Amino acid sequence: MFTWSGKAPAERKADMEAAVGATRRLVLLLVSCLLVVPALRAGVLPEDRADALYHSYNGGGVEITGPSYLIRKGDNKRLSGTINYYVDSISSASIDVVTQGSPYNEQRTQWSGSLDYLHADTTMSANYSNSDESDYQSDTYGFSISQSMFGDLTTVTLGYSYGDDTITSTVDSAFEENADHKNYHVSITQIVTKNLLLSLNYDAITDSGYLQNPYRNVLVLNDPNDPSAGANFNTPERYPDTRTSNAVSANFLYHLPYRAALKLGYRYFNDDWGIDGHTAEVGYTHPLRDRWILDIGFRYYQQTHADFYADLFERPDQQNFVARDKELSEFQDYTVGLALSYELLDKGWGYIDRATLNFSYDHIWFQYDDFSDVRGGVIPPDASEYDFTADVVQVFGSIWY
Repeated sequence: MFTWSGKAPAERKADMEAAVGATRRLVLLLVSCLLVVPALRAGVLPEDRADALYHSYNGGGVEITGPSYLIRKGDNKRLSGTINYYVDSISSASIDVVTQGSPYNEQRTQWSGSLDYLHADTTMSANYSNSDESDYQSDTYGFSISQSMFGDLTTVTLGYSYGDDTITSTVDSAFEENADHKNYHVSITQIVTKNLLLSLNYDAITDSGYLQNPYRNVLVLNDPNDPSAGANFNTPERYPDTRTSNAVSANFLYHLPYRAALKLGYRYFNDDWGIDGHTAEVGYTHPLRDRWILDIGFRYYQQTHADFYADLFERPDQQNFVARDKELSEFQDYTVGLALSYELLDKGWGYIDRATLNFSYDHIWFQYDDFSDVRGGVIPPDASEYDFTADVVQVFGSIWY
């Protein structure tokens, strides 16, 4: 027998951040690349351009759709700025939701902007973003400086960002907590040969404050001496109020003799919660005739579980910290991606210098090794391991003017 938590389904809302975290990273890749271009091309301001994006994610009971619009404009000398508007329309019936509450719909909106200043071979960039949803507000501030040297063969970038989050609850109107996030970044981009580009990156991240989810509970045996007595979700998660993480990565981009390019990348992550993560990816870019560009890629990610994570707890009162977030469990995911870009205007038209239409599709397999599917009322270890697939689609147009 399986006993559910005492709150009514209408008053429950499970964590969606981890469930859609991988998705948002994919969906925001275009925007992120545009904002960090100065870090990769110190000494040259990005071109004026505008982008309109539509994204869609469907997997694990979660559907996310929405547009994104970005405009970049500069004075062609020293200054260039961007403004971006991004929307997530979310419909969630994920496993966290259906085991501890009821499906829900909500919308997240984000405004962001950046300003780049170029002086000789030095580029200084400042950015700000504001994200707002029903129970989570976030403000993020960032600054970076990039220096090109040795005849533009080497670019060194130093960056810092600070995030200030306010967490509330749709269940308890009196609930309000805060969290802050600091990221220290250093990278070196080196032109090794005329065909080989190498990028080395290091990030140190510190998080403090309320780092858990106000809705999620852990699964606890009703009687540790009698598993047949069932289990319930009536014990809230308890996380440490600090987290320190480190990440190092290396990326290689090699230009092949027949105009194509090969990309290889590896990233290692660890934190003081006991998580170690490994990411490996390979990509291939190939022009098709004069106007088409094809990109294909594969990405693999694997991580260990947090020290205080468990699928099923016997006596959670004897631990300082407890968690059953599947994103803190041991899991791996595999991504296969395909992208096509078509050059609409190769000679310009009026005030438009060039324009492209772009399409990308990613299919992701998620496999959780120590997170059980308990929707059928089965208690671990008899419950099955949880896995699902997701599809991510992006369609966007870009114009340069």
